[in-house]
Amino acid sequence: MKVAKFGGSSVASAEQLKKVARIIKDDSERRVIVVSAPGKRSAEDIKVTDLLINLGEAYRLGNPHQKELNAVLTRFESIIKDLNLSNQVLTEIQDDVTKIFADGGAIEFKLEAIKAIGEDSLAKLLSEYLLTLGLNARYLNPKDAGLILSDQPGSAQILDESFEQLYKLRESKEIAVIPGFFGYTKKGKLVTFSRGGSDITGSIVAAGVEAELYENFTDVDSVYCVNPNIVDQPKEITSLTYKEMRELSYAGFSVFHAEALIPAFKAKIPVCIKNTNNPNALGTIIVSEKEVRGNPVVGIASDKGFMSLYVSKYLMNREIGFGRRLLNILEDEGISYEHTPSGIDDLSVILRADQMTEEKEQIVINRIEHELSPDLVYTERGLALVMIVGEEMHCHIGTAARATRAFEEANVNIEMINQGSSEVSLMFGIKEDGVERAVQALYHAFFEINTI
Repeated sequence: MKVAKFGGSSVASAEQLKKVARIIKDDSERRVIVVSAPGKRSAEDIKVTDLLINLGEAYRLGNPHQKELNAVLTRFESIIKDLNLSNQVLTEIQDDVTKIFADGGAIEFKLEAIKAIGEDSLAKLLSEYLLTLGLNARYLNPKDAGLILSDQPGSAQILDESFEQLYKLRESKEIAVIPGFFGYTKKGKLVTFSRGGSDITGSIVAAGVEAELYENFTDVDSVYCVNPNIVDQPKEITSLTYKEMRELSYAGFSVFHAEALIPAFKAKIPVCIKNTNNPNALGTIIVSEKEVRGNPVVGIASDKGFMSLYVSKYLMNREIGFGRRLLNILEDEGISYEHTPSGIDDLSVILRADQMTEEKEQIVINRIEHELSPDLVYTERGLALVMIVGEEMHCHIGTAARATRAFEEANVNIEMINQGSSEVSLMFGIKEDGVERAVQALYHAFFEINTI
């Protein structure tokens, strides 16, 4: 039994849905299908989820919202027309929007329900289309499938009792088409995962039904070892481990949602990333363990938009609780941190810069000066993180040396180095303007020079 998830680019149009249907039809083991909302048809297009967010925002502000609703209806109408389907889904969308806005309750739950319309409507359309092709398919609402989530709108988590319910899907002879991205609380409220959460739904369902394989269909033949927008025609990754994919996703790889693999990882279900537009391509397989392949680095990732908070105080290392109190200040201000490299008298906290407005930055600095009495405290913006990833790095001497030489050759100064205790990744903090040079130099060092 296989679970196949199709992303936004795979369901963006009627033509794409025809490809999806052929893929489902070609393998009878693909019995559970998870879908995203329609994505972009071109670079200038707008994702349906963004259209729905605009709709919800217009309602929240008390503005007329018929224009925003019409934009959503037009996207689905074009798909319906090209697939020769009924207009029932269009009617349901209008009825759902009216009902959501008319019902009482907190605005955040109304907006959650509006955002979920994209996935829900697409699942209904796909199941209807599969029926016209003679396939025994049915739309399955996440509540009926058994997706029970925590009461955390926009960042819901799966509850353990869901997996027993999901396992019952194995008994069905039909092809179940399930909308991704959302589920229901124990009290029946609709809640969503974080953005891109259809990947999470697919992974959860695969774990729940104990699938032989979880296939994630997107618009690339495989995962590349580096961003192809930075390096021309980079090498493909045929296999990597869950840990490696998790690290790469965190550091900027957009192929997979950073949280998506956790359910599959726990259930030890292999994941295959495949291309809807070229389904016969080998793809990239993600597994618990893989064979040693020689090169200690499997991929290079980068991400911009970071900043550092630097605090220095003489004899900081002897002041019990200093780090805890510093992080408590950030917690009080609703700020999460990414890394905390430190020295004897110095501590840096790496943050995502969009969390720290200028106003909040001044509040944090004032509190640190008042509560911790440091010798020096300041922030630095415009940082990027560059990460090299590979589970074999720990058994290869000289990996860090090769990496730092690459930065030297690229004329990029290293602001910070951080290696986790697992030794799966080695992270470098640099100025944002040096990212492309650094990544290109690292790719040359680890994938073009045949000296390991």
